Amino acid sequence: MPGNQHSGEPHGTIGLPTPFGRRRRHVRRYREIAQILLKHGFGQFLDILELAPFVSLPRRLLRDESVDTGGAPVRLRLVLEELGPTFVKFGQILSTRPDIVPPAYLHELVKLQDTVPPVQFDAIRASVEAELDAPLETLFSQFEPTPLASASLGQVHAAQLPDGQDVVVKVQRPGISATVETDLEILYDLSRLVQERTALGEVYDLVEIADDFAATLRAEMDYRREGRNADRFRSNFAGESVLYVPAVYWEYTTRRVLTLERIEGIRIDAVEQLEAAGIDRHQVAVNAAQIVMREVFDHGFFHADPHPGNFVVMPDATIGAMDFGMVGHIDRALKDSLMRLFIVSVRRDVAGMADELLRMGVAEPRVDRRRLERDLRFLLEKYRDLPLREIRAQELVNDINPVVFRHHLHFPTDLWLLAKTLVMLEGVGLQLDPDFDMLGVAMPFAQRKAAELSSPVAVGGRLMEAASDLVDELLHLPEQWRRIVQQIEQGQIRLVVAQEPREAELERADRMVRRLAATLVLAAFILGTALLVSQVAAGQRAVLFATLGIFAISGSIAFLVWLLAMLRR
Repeated sequence: MPGNQHSGEPHGTIGLPTPFGRRRRHVRRYREIAQILLKHGFGQFLDILELAPFVSLPRRLLRDESVDTGGAPVRLRLVLEELGPTFVKFGQILSTRPDIVPPAYLHELVKLQDTVPPVQFDAIRASVEAELDAPLETLFSQFEPTPLASASLGQVHAAQLPDGQDVVVKVQRPGISATVETDLEILYDLSRLVQERTALGEVYDLVEIADDFAATLRAEMDYRREGRNADRFRSNFAGESVLYVPAVYWEYTTRRVLTLERIEGIRIDAVEQLEAAGIDRHQVAVNAAQIVMREVFDHGFFHADPHPGNFVVMPDATIGAMDFGMVGHIDRALKDSLMRLFIVSVRRDVAGMADELLRMGVAEPRVDRRRLERDLRFLLEKYRDLPLREIRAQELVNDINPVVFRHHLHFPTDLWLLAKTLVMLEGVGLQLDPDFDMLGVAMPFAQRKAAELSSPVAVGGRLMEAASDLVDELLHLPEQWRRIVQQIEQGQIRLVVAQEPREAELERADRMVRRLAATLVLAAFILGTALLVSQVAAGQRAVLFATLGIFAISGSIAFLVWLLAMLRR
């Protein structure tokens, strides 16, 4: 029976109360945060974060013994864990950002725990009945009061539908939405202060990071989105026996309740049980790695939380997946950039690697290129001539992280999710088979993608896109000129004009017109050439199109030489 589909779109920072209004409304939570920071030895940040007024003077003079239980990274982890689910999730996101967080802190943040005591069953019952708008006994023939698992945002119960289908029901913790929204407002406020008052704010847009995290967490709390993720994975692997994705029962699913088919199997890292069941552990490891490679290279959509508890090996050795709340996306442009980076790194071309990092926007134009190339060279030298089976993803990521932090390289968040996924996958694979070679499994996929990138079809497609973009830019030139003229007329742009003879001005205008015309003609030739190349690559009238393509390419080169000669005048 249909559930009540709660509306209410996630909101951003626009429309948030003023900082003073937020602090007045959430004074108790601000006081709690201030006391926890003080307790763990971070009292020096109270003034920066404007939290000192929330702590009484005697407590500011005290230092809790827990300060001495470890270094600053350990104490930061303890702070986040004590602050609750929102800050634990934020720490977990930061653990995937080596461009922001120093290596010592990264190592500690990955230990953040997301387990909490379960909610009482009466509260769960009330929540499910409110969401699905019916008594629990009507909705399910069985519903286990004791949860299978419990986390900070929700917990999972075994149940059975009236038709006898075994399911698992994920229920959001009652009241957690309001708690998270309060913490997100506070986190935005604190990130703004750190942005304005510390050197870190000069390098990173901390407010944007807080905004991105808020959007991610709000999306994770919408269980309908997780259901759609599961449907997408099932569609991507339709007809294949290597992966099984449980069905979503949408009539029993809402924003705060998710009902999935229950799948049975042996936990993927339960080595002894797999051995007793006669399952080939090496093949399971290879299959798991190939699933991830298919997700990345073929689908651009991957499961980003592959810890062993989310995967089981079913009786026929099929891998069953669970928990689709965290996923990553690798679009075509990012894949192409990664392949170019892969190609130049295989060639040991550190200058080419630096060029690609700049083109991707990962490295800033002001980066110290000489030092970046030196660090890249050291990194390549460490792995020179080393067999793939001896290279470990964890060690490779650990070696890359300091380079990323030192040069403030801004890789997309999805890439760090992918790196974490590969490290976790490798860990599971090595448990299953000590000789497991994850990079050996990945290499054929990477080589195939690299070959596709340099194929005539791909080159023709990129040429066509580039030509189309160029023509589009040229067609927008008149509009851009009109905007510039309007800005000049409105005094937004000031011009300093040097008087020149009228004849010289006319000659300059004539040259500009001729160059523009030449550029348009060249763009048309490039576009036509790209179309011809793509047709040849596709095998359509190969001889005719090849001949025409040669003439078109020759014409394009001739026009390019002519245009360059004109530009030199």
